[in-house]
Amino acid sequence: MSATVKNATGKTVRGPAAKTRKGPRMSAGNEETKMVNIGVVGYGYWGPNLVRNFSELQHARVHTVADLNPKVLEIVARRFPATKTTTDFQEMIRDPEIDAVAIATPVNTHFSLAMAALKAGKHVWLEKPMAETSLQARALVEEAEKRGLVLHVDHTFIYTGTVRKMKELIDAGDLGKILYYDSIRVNLGLFQRDVNVISDLGVHDFSILDYLFDEHPVAVSAAGMNHFPGTPENLAYITLFYESGLIAHANVSWLAPVKVRQILIGGANKMITYDDLEPSEKLKIYDKGVSFTDDPKQIHEMRVGYRTGDMWAPKVDGAEALRVEGEHFVDCIVNGTKPITDGHLGLRVVEVIEAATSSMRGRGETVHLPRQGKSA
Repeated sequence: MSATVKNATGKTVRGPAAKTRKGPRMSAGNEETKMVNIGVVGYGYWGPNLVRNFSELQHARVHTVADLNPKVLEIVARRFPATKTTTDFQEMIRDPEIDAVAIATPVNTHFSLAMAALKAGKHVWLEKPMAETSLQARALVEEAEKRGLVLHVDHTFIYTGTVRKMKELIDAGDLGKILYYDSIRVNLGLFQRDVNVISDLGVHDFSILDYLFDEHPVAVSAAGMNHFPGTPENLAYITLFYESGLIAHANVSWLAPVKVRQILIGGANKMITYDDLEPSEKLKIYDKGVSFTDDPKQIHEMRVGYRTGDMWAPKVDGAEALRVEGEHFVDCIVNGTKPITDGHLGLRVVEVIEAATSSMRGRGETVHLPRQGKSA
């Protein structure tokens, strides 16, 4: 689905270490601002979106685009005549003018390309999932931290105005104790050979869950199926368990007749619905809930109270999520701060993908996850 580039392994990569490399800085006042020069690797499915957004940022520019397909690079040259093109990834990371590399290639190339870029002293933007395995993801996190470089994982949904508003409401306690998260993320296709449907679609829910809540799942159970020989699993039902009692469920599929992108979050006080395909009121808040008697003498009577209040749709930021994310990435490079979707979050997501895939292939066997805090 995505374009590929020349593999970075097998060659010696020379580049200044990030500990001694000074990144660009934004100047205050009317002083001239040095631009962050970005190289984009892969101009297939997602690469064009990255190039377009980076090109329109105030403090960044797309310096070079790398892709193995010369015809694709001809398109880049016509659309962005000031941008260099190359079929050689090594040429890109050797260029001292390039500050950061954005990798939009198949997941099986992520580790080698990202590791080579980090060793060349480049900040890295990496498409999701960040690696094929948690071992690879952990190695990238350690390399970036050793060199003082920004490692950003492109979990775009987190930068949507709707998900950020959901985070705001949850953190403010408006929903009360969170009881459940229920998601359906289905469509017809796109079938892929290098990743299963959990890595393709479930990854969005795993990253959103990590962002929204101050705890990490302790176990996962998944059931899925591959209906066509020679292809990965094309539908799955995933359940994540939390120590607090929160339970999360995601239904992901490449076999649905329609595209659906919906999330329900139930709290003890209020409930949320999120429909990403809704053109205007994507997020709705319902003042609904239930209450049970706390009188042990009456518990046998199942005294249940149902509360029905107002529904409202809050205003959310309508800015393009990828634009918001790009600005955040550049700001992290300039100011030396940690991205919201840093390598640690990306690693935790890969760990959940591994556990869910293992459970699915064990016909729903519960797989326990490593216990860790949000800052791990």
